[in-house]
Amino acid sequence: MPMTMSRARVARRIATAAAFGGGGVGLLGVAAVGVLLTEVRLARRTVGGSSDIPPCADGRYGAAFGHRTDRPPLRLGFLGDSTAAGQGVHRPSQTPGALLASGLAALSELPVDFRNVALPGAQSDDLERQVELMLADDTATPDVCVIMIGANDVTHRMAPAQSVRLLSEAVRRLRAAGCEVIVGTCPDLGTIEPVYQPLRWVARRLSRQLAAAQTIGVIESGGRTVSLGDLLGPEFEARPRELFGPDNYHPSAEGYATAAMAVLPTLCASLGLWPEEERPEPARGEGLLPVEQAAAEAASEGGTEVTSRAPWALLKHRRRRQLPEPEPTDPSSVTG
Repeated sequence: MPMTMSRARVARRIATAAAFGGGGVGLLGVAAVGVLLTEVRLARRTVGGSSDIPPCADGRYGAAFGHRTDRPPLRLGFLGDSTAAGQGVHRPSQTPGALLASGLAALSELPVDFRNVALPGAQSDDLERQVELMLADDTATPDVCVIMIGANDVTHRMAPAQSVRLLSEAVRRLRAAGCEVIVGTCPDLGTIEPVYQPLRWVARRLSRQLAAAQTIGVIESGGRTVSLGDLLGPEFEARPRELFGPDNYHPSAEGYATAAMAVLPTLCASLGLWPEEERPEPARGEGLLPVEQAAAEAASEGGTEVTSRAPWALLKHRRRRQLPEPEPTDPSSVTG
């Protein structure tokens, strides 16, 4: 609990600095940063990283519901970095976007037009460009967008307040255009194999702190968040050969499926499609909390949804469902 409260205080300071245009809030001393940089150089010799182009999964999902004429297809957009793009797998059906588009189609019983503008290696300062692309055609504005961003902000030492400010601005623009927005917050970089101490501890601390600050910024900008860090952390540590891809950095197909199953309930709930009430179930550890406290708790417990119930935040642990197998898509069905 003391660690959670400390994380909550720092996250609030970062979010406040972001809101008022501050440069950043230092999370580590100069000596610690020096150690981090030394360890990063060593880790890069063994953590591959991938230059492969992620498979394109754009297209229409839910062909079985193409006969529906009472409602138009839903539109799902994806923004962010290599995780959002699906780097590390080789088939479009294995990417998180394809998995979520198929899941959304099955739950809504409507076709889903999916478009992904995420860029491998992107930091939060690329979100403005990605939002422009996503909103360029005002006749094809997405109903809901998923953003996965933050890991490169940590590894490239972007000031946390700047990172949160850029993400918050992207969320506000999408919300102003009528999109629901779900943000998968910064993953737990302390799970990357083979990364050893003290880098593992530092990476975990930085990524969880950024995830908490991201949550505050997103909630106060009208979006929802799902924490991915701790969700994947224990599973990646226990089964790294299954959940990490060949480059030891990006998730495998099974890892992406784990993340997608965590995001799907929130994605559907944002559109009023999830069969659970929008209220806390105390028996499942859910509740209404101050925003910064909810953000800190979510950063420590993966798969946790946080959404605004001003002036509070609603902390939810939604039940997951098995994802349907994505079917082949029709790329010509998506404009833009």
